[in-house]
Amino acid sequence: MVKDPWQRILLLTFLILVINGLYMYMFPPATRDPVIQIAYSRFKDEVRLDNVAAVTIQGEVLTGRFTEPLATFYEDATADKSGEPRAYQQFRTNLPPIDDQELIPLLETHQVVVNVEPPEDRSALTTLIANLLPWIIIFGIWWYIYQRTSKQGGLGGGLLNRYSKSGASLFLREASSKTFQDVAGLEEAKQELQEVIAYLREPQKFTKLGGRLPRGILLVGPPGTGKTLMAQAVAGEADVPFFSISASQFVEMFVGVGASRVRDLFTKAKQNAPSIIFIDELDAVGRARGTGLGGGHDEREQTLNQMLSELDGFEPHDEVIVMAATNRPDVLDTALLRPGRFDRQVVIDRPDWRDRAKILAVHTRDVPLADDVDLETIAKGTPGMVGADLQGLVNEAALIAAREDAEQVSMYHLDQAKDRQLMGMERKLYLSEQEKRITAIHESGHALVASCLPNTDPIHKVTIIPRGQALGMTQQLPEDDRYHYQRSGLLAQLAVTLGGRAAEKLFFGEYSTGAQNDLKQVMALAEKMVCQWGMSEKLGPLSFNRGEEHPFLGLKLATEKTFSEKTAWIIDQEIEKLVHTAQECAELVLTENREVLKALAEILFEEETLDKERLKEFFQARTLQLPDKARAALYVSD
Repeated sequence: MVKDPWQRILLLTFLILVINGLYMYMFPPATRDPVIQIAYSRFKDEVRLDNVAAVTIQGEVLTGRFTEPLATFYEDATADKSGEPRAYQQFRTNLPPIDDQELIPLLETHQVVVNVEPPEDRSALTTLIANLLPWIIIFGIWWYIYQRTSKQGGLGGGLLNRYSKSGASLFLREASSKTFQDVAGLEEAKQELQEVIAYLREPQKFTKLGGRLPRGILLVGPPGTGKTLMAQAVAGEADVPFFSISASQFVEMFVGVGASRVRDLFTKAKQNAPSIIFIDELDAVGRARGTGLGGGHDEREQTLNQMLSELDGFEPHDEVIVMAATNRPDVLDTALLRPGRFDRQVVIDRPDWRDRAKILAVHTRDVPLADDVDLETIAKGTPGMVGADLQGLVNEAALIAAREDAEQVSMYHLDQAKDRQLMGMERKLYLSEQEKRITAIHESGHALVASCLPNTDPIHKVTIIPRGQALGMTQQLPEDDRYHYQRSGLLAQLAVTLGGRAAEKLFFGEYSTGAQNDLKQVMALAEKMVCQWGMSEKLGPLSFNRGEEHPFLGLKLATEKTFSEKTAWIIDQEIEKLVHTAQECAELVLTENREVLKALAEILFEEETLDKERLKEFFQARTLQLPDKARAALYVSD
């Protein structure tokens, strides 16, 4: 006895399909053109009367087509419901067992089209299987769906619930291997998150004074700075359930699935309260509403609306803390950032060299280091790098050491890995002697101007070995992290960038294409000086939305112009003035120290790479001259 309703439905469906297949086999449907069975002799008579247009011979069966529908010639013609004879265009007859020698000549004489096909070898069983096979496949698919869904509580609790479940990963303290000890630096961020953990462990300590901890904490920062790692450390430190999910998991192809998954996630978190929810890459569903083609009914916006309701709706969730991470806070909906939702933002910024040294110490805990390794030196030589970059640097150094069959990672391996990340991979590119000499002059021009002008970063390395997309490179590294740049220092940086081009002009009398990237850097820096930092006397302390970059991603933003054409012309003139001033300063320095430039280029041409110590030794043996006009250009205003 079948008790399961689903089994009853499937069994009934199977029986209906079998009966339908048998009926179609035993009683085939009538074709559009009815076929009449006639005698063989009658067939030959119709051929003689030129009433047959074409025939097909297949084994012992002959089928054909009249030149026009015939009905009145046959007494055995089947009548339709009205009692009138039916006209037939198609006919069928059986050939005699003995070959009729007159048939083919007769057909040829009356110009009947003759088709011959091999006899059909198809048994009744084969025909039955061919008719039932599509239905068997359909039944098999339904049976597979039933088996998958029945294990999860039927169709309503299986197939549909499979999409409505959030799919969040649940972490407990015992299951997480990350703690705050694995997060180097970021002391302020760790302090704020430790307050969250303390609140969840001892909520009475805060509530007895009328305090309420923020319900949502948004981790904001550039990619690779450790936002997800910080969340993993919170999961390892907390003694409460920790639900982790990526925002992209909310949105599916089915309408309403995202909102359903949000409800499911918060329901689970409330059932396990106190708990923490972590949503990675929040901008996947948290973008400002009204920007999509679907308007307010867009699936992503429905998901966002449900999330806003769960964060701060009618049902409180005081014991559920929501954390999220993003590197695009500029695109988030303002309703997400209001008090009561993500009302506290924790910035996970790029580390300074001290924090970089701590990060390197964390990543090298399981790496055998040689005695000459100085992590502080590596940290100072990696400005702008984030935690992910430093992890990649340590890993690259270990790979280099393994390729050389070394037992320990030395300072040389770390320097090689650092150069590969900062300057690119060495290329085995053949350069002619002339091209190599042009590159040596170009890079020597950068190095000489940087060594002569004040307020410039020290030269770390100069090389004419092709790396990445460059044929040579001059690398400057600051002695400490800098957050303020004065106008004179920025002008000196412009002059250093144009020093290679000026050196080519001084020695060869013309420019080459090697300064293409230098010119791009100069234009970008000069544009920021004029438009964003107010370093133009003619324009004054004004800021224009031109040349703006994303604060975390470093991408140039496409902003609408909000100034007049006259102002745009003045901006162009001021940018051009800054660039020409820097170009003149570089030319003055190189002309005054022409012999030193020539000697430096010769040494670079022979040795191909000069490090910091070799450059220090070279410049200590020579005296550099800074022309008064060049010095004045750096400090005198417009």
